[in-house]
Amino acid sequence: MARLLKGAEAARAINENSLQMIEQLAGAGIRPCLGLVRVGEKEDDIAYERGIEKRCDGLGIRIEKHVLGEEASTDDVLEVIRRLNEDKDVHGVLLFRPLPRHIDAEKVQNALAAEKDVDGMTRASLNGILTGDDIGFPPCTPAACIRILEHFGIDPCGADVTVIGRSLVIGKPLALMLLGKNATVTICHTKTKDLASKARRADILIASAGKAGMVTEEFLQSGQTVIDVGINFGPDGKMCGDVDADAAERIAGAYTPVPGGVGAVTTSVLAEHVVKAAMRENGL
Repeated sequence: MARLLKGAEAARAINENSLQMIEQLAGAGIRPCLGLVRVGEKEDDIAYERGIEKRCDGLGIRIEKHVLGEEASTDDVLEVIRRLNEDKDVHGVLLFRPLPRHIDAEKVQNALAAEKDVDGMTRASLNGILTGDDIGFPPCTPAACIRILEHFGIDPCGADVTVIGRSLVIGKPLALMLLGKNATVTICHTKTKDLASKARRADILIASAGKAGMVTEEFLQSGQTVIDVGINFGPDGKMCGDVDADAAERIAGAYTPVPGGVGAVTTSVLAEHVVKAAMRENGL
């Protein structure tokens, strides 16, 4: 039976670090604040939002929420971003993605001030990941994957790692971050030929394709570490990942459950980024 890599354990250590910084900020009369921007009512966005609110409330981080209707225009979203950029009491901003197709996502994302980009969505932040420079922050979900590996003592250095997914939100930045940890990285996706065989050869398999249960037993090998980034909802309305949980539990050496895995750590990483942004802004 596979070892469960529970997100709560890794999140606890991150939260303790955040609380120390929050105490320092409080001594200077500063309360860290996160601006949330959501367009529409997607189930996965709302589920993530609830997790963020719970995490921030527990740490004492203030949230300023901006919810726009599905019909909102690019200019509507840009106006919200402009106001948040100018608000000195807001230290970090999270924009739920992907945006509706009629919105110019690139224009909106890059309108955000890099110093408030706590989820690595601007070009400046992504360039920072590529070059190794300390610009903005990396995307929270890829960072959470790295923190889980670190917390449970799973070293990617020299390991064969397969990432299923190539988005700028998870797959591509995660691959770069793993390269920075000296892993040998293969990026796959739903169009990859012989995907199952390529996944099965990996020491560490990270599934972020956004398709419920696509990683079946044919993708897995004994002793493999499986990180499931997927957030999907089955016909019964229950949250599930990209990985067949029964197969992972039976075959893999270790895996992250959904829920209770990467998502729990992602919200803690986000909160930590907000706190660090507040520290940087105030020279602490």
